[in-house]
Amino acid sequence: MRRVTSGARRRPRGVFIATGVGAALTVMIALALYLPLVGFLAATTAGTAGLVPFPVGGVALATLLGVVVAAGALLVAVTRRRVWLAWTFAVVAVLAALATTVYPLVAVAVGSADRAYDVVPLLIDLWQRVTGLG
Repeated sequence: MRRVTSGARRRPRGVFIATGVGAALTVMIALALYLPLVGFLAATTAGTAGLVPFPVGGVALATLLGVVVAAGALLVAVTRRRVWLAWTFAVVAVLAALATTVYPLVAVAVGSADRAYDVVPLLIDLWQRVTGLG
């Protein structure tokens, strides 16, 4: 007796495990690292009256791009039939989440360094005015 199938092979269990692990790690990175970091940086900007710049547009764009890449990688991972390929895309999703988490920190550091170059001439000018040397 022949068995009638729909023609679609079942995916190995490892594909679902890889996708689940990738999704869980991605969500953990977002909740435990990204959100607290962005909240801290935004609060620092607010607390210093803008001396520490927070590029809202750049962070929002990087976040959107990171979410699209991570979700896309997880979607591709769950549709693969080979376990090693599913794990590869799950790792890509986790790396995208980590890159998205690091971007705000780097953007604020670069902006603060640029701002520091603007502050030094201002401080020199103020010092000269106060001391009457300029």
